[in-house]
Amino acid sequence: MGERSKEQILIKTAAPLLTAWFMKNKRFMPWREDPTPYHVWVSEIMLQQTRVDTVMPYYERFVTALPDVQALADCEEDRLLKFWEGLGYYSRVRNMQKAARKIVDENNGQMPENFEELRALPGIGDYTAGAIASIALHQPEPVVDGNVLRVISRLLGAYDDIGQQRTKQIYADDLKAFLSEYSGDPSVFNQGLMELGALVCVPNGAPKCEDCPWNGICTAYLCGSTDEIPVKQAKKARKIEEKTVFVIKREEQVGLEKRGEKGLLSGLYGLPMTDGALTEAEAVEWIRAHGMEPAAIRKLKKEKHVFSHVEWHMRAYAADVHELKENGAAAEAEKEGIVSNFVFAARDELEGKYALPAAFKKWEIF
Repeated sequence: MGERSKEQILIKTAAPLLTAWFMKNKRFMPWREDPTPYHVWVSEIMLQQTRVDTVMPYYERFVTALPDVQALADCEEDRLLKFWEGLGYYSRVRNMQKAARKIVDENNGQMPENFEELRALPGIGDYTAGAIASIALHQPEPVVDGNVLRVISRLLGAYDDIGQQRTKQIYADDLKAFLSEYSGDPSVFNQGLMELGALVCVPNGAPKCEDCPWNGICTAYLCGSTDEIPVKQAKKARKIEEKTVFVIKREEQVGLEKRGEKGLLSGLYGLPMTDGALTEAEAVEWIRAHGMEPAAIRKLKKEKHVFSHVEWHMRAYAADVHELKENGAAAEAEKEGIVSNFVFAARDELEGKYALPAAFKKWEIF
């Protein structure tokens, strides 16, 4: 018997219990109704860092407007970002378009049909490639993310740190070996793992072991160690950055500035922003340096926006301006995160054209 034969036997025993439970308890999700490779791809990218209930309306709008790889490849960037507005992590959709264009150029617009070719696309890692290959194409590929690591580590009673790449690889190898000999549908098994992690063996709070199809074989449950497993090293504290944001109004328009190609929210339009917590006098000088004269300025409430590794603590000012000078943004244009692409947008343009990141939606603009 192999070195990890006990793990293989336990997973094999668990599989029919899991799939029976999944077929009875699975939630409705629109991508499950027509799980093409494109639909699974879009849904999995949207679901990264985002709840299912949040994703569903975005998914419906996205695949209605962009029903296939060719449409995604051809979409104008501002329109594409507008479809993504509110989901955050905009690099996800930019990478999707890069991948779509590669598929169009190299594969006549047809999604690849094996794990290796999917994995080679921009923005697609092992998990997403495995999800597409197994769910849409019914191939014996594992899907291993935080939910699956938690579920499997409790089933096996394993104290390996699931934050370590080595642990992830061990579990992926175990699942790959199992699926290679599995007579059932990898799509059902993998979706069952995902669903169990979302509904029962939950990421936050105590697991709902009384509802689990594995409570008769789960090592952590039987040993009373569900509060100790999974093991994961604590995350490092987020870096805090002080920022000052400006709601600059000219008549019935608001000022937007396109961020540079590096850093958070790169390449996106947002409210003008600079580093540091400026005083009111400094804020006035900042506005003047950008070629505008504030007729009135007032403080707005302070806000906070949390990214995965950084927190922005934001002081904000609203200003009505006049005497917009040509090329007035040049004085600050070279600062990191700011370019001289400054525009004034009316309400309808903000709603229909510009994708405003959530970090800048904390203040009333109009």
